[in-house]
Amino acid sequence: MLKRLLCIVIIVSGCSSTPEKEKDVTMKVSTYNNPILAGWYPDPSITSDDKGNYYLVNSTFAYYPGIPVFHSTDLVNWRQIGNVLDRPEQLDLEGFGVSRAIFAPDISYDNGIYYVTCTVVDGKGNFVVTATDPAGPWSNPVWLPEVSGIDPGLFFDEDKTYLIYNSEAPDNEPLYNGHRTIRMVEFDKENLKVISDNRILVNGGVDISENPVWAEGPRIYKLNGYYYLMTAEGGTAINHSEVIYRTKNINDDFVPYNKNPILTQRHLDPDRKNPITSAGHADIVQHPNGDWYGVFLACRAYGDDYYNTGRETFITPVKWENDWPVFDLGGEGIAYAYPLPTGVDVDSTLFPLNGNFCFTETFDNDSLALHWLFLRTVKEKWYSINGGFLELDLRAETIKGLSNPSFIGHRQQHLKCEVETKFQFQPKSSNEQAGLVAFQNGHNYYYLNKSVVDDKSVIRLEKGTEAGSEILASKPINDSDNLELKIEADVDVYKFYYRQGDTDWILLQEADGHYLSTKVAGGFVGVTFGMYTSSNGEVSSNVARYDSFTYTGNDTVY
Repeated sequence: MLKRLLCIVIIVSGCSSTPEKEKDVTMKVSTYNNPILAGWYPDPSITSDDKGNYYLVNSTFAYYPGIPVFHSTDLVNWRQIGNVLDRPEQLDLEGFGVSRAIFAPDISYDNGIYYVTCTVVDGKGNFVVTATDPAGPWSNPVWLPEVSGIDPGLFFDEDKTYLIYNSEAPDNEPLYNGHRTIRMVEFDKENLKVISDNRILVNGGVDISENPVWAEGPRIYKLNGYYYLMTAEGGTAINHSEVIYRTKNINDDFVPYNKNPILTQRHLDPDRKNPITSAGHADIVQHPNGDWYGVFLACRAYGDDYYNTGRETFITPVKWENDWPVFDLGGEGIAYAYPLPTGVDVDSTLFPLNGNFCFTETFDNDSLALHWLFLRTVKEKWYSINGGFLELDLRAETIKGLSNPSFIGHRQQHLKCEVETKFQFQPKSSNEQAGLVAFQNGHNYYYLNKSVVDDKSVIRLEKGTEAGSEILASKPINDSDNLELKIEADVDVYKFYYRQGDTDWILLQEADGHYLSTKVAGGFVGVTFGMYTSSNGEVSSNVARYDSFTYTGNDTVY
């Protein structure tokens, strides 16, 4: 049974033992929290059906299952209901770098069918999958070789369907670095195939004389007698933005808004308090009460644009000015809280996704909850849940490689947080390890683990490097089976603790949090805290048994 406490306004001091389904409570607050999906949930796409449901998806790169699906009826309370790519035959991630593979999915709905279009970067390219229930199952991918680029999305007009996407510069001859186009093809939605040549809708961006870069994430909407084309521009870092175009006839040129961008934070003081940066890659939707809202990615940065939680999903109101949609931030900066839509309350019975919260997983269910992640596709069953324990087989694969290691993780969702685990493990040789890792990629991680040195048990902290790894600290411990580990993240400092029995926590080592930031590590993900064990290239029959995993978030903005 999953146990947790959700705190929207006050900071969490502990975890609840109240099962999720035993209560029916709503929290009487006046605002909702941003980000709505905390932790690295980038590139949001949202759709609504004809039954009052909203569905949202995000990029997952080389993590598995691919593309989480979230459901809401009010745009505030969200629940993950499935994953689009949850079968090995749908998604083989063997050999992909952590920040490659699944880029920018787009979800859409038409006449009882849900569609997700997406790109496998460094793989077979663009594809489409379908489902009659967004919780799944989803079909196997249908590949679209005619679509050269990334970020494909569908638009359903009255009698035609179009696919729009980011592609190379005209004639594949860029005028400058980052020169891209937005293109459109006609699409056969029944047979899932392209049926026309492509047409360029945007060359470079709003004003090509200013060398705009990375036009991407296109969406088309038909509203107010116009076709609107909304795209990101400026790249997904500090200069990210969202721009809008429109036309009366989809066959005519799309005209840009003269007050673009409609969303950005690039002009604000980088030294402002609690900055939210890099806003863009947006999508808009109408609330049941008639108001408009937009989802987008942004980052909670510290210092000189460092962030460890990655690109996250935010939502703000959208207003209309002379029939143009503009993100209504309530000022120039994105806020951490906005007024609840009329008639909406915060449902505290849902598994927490934002604000400050704490949850403890005690592995009492037969299967893992949907928020858990694996590195690359799981093709063999190397883990099991038995009697309240999660058992991980020691295998040769490691987090430094490009295969699927014995790693099960949860996103870091707060700048200030801690994770704890209690486990049982008796290493048989120096190559066997088990513990808890703060993982950004195969070069940038901190691994707090139990192993043996000279036939004696040790607790140690390992730092991943390009050359291999470096032992930052090591201490002998007794051979008691039970060991508890804790990682405490305090913005730019990570602290690593251990204890055995009823003793106080013992600090093993502090480490530099910048090393796990996107700015230092690169890529498009944030930190993932993982239960991880390996025999480091050797054959082993050993097993590590985890009996709990606790996550507590304590950000000061809430």
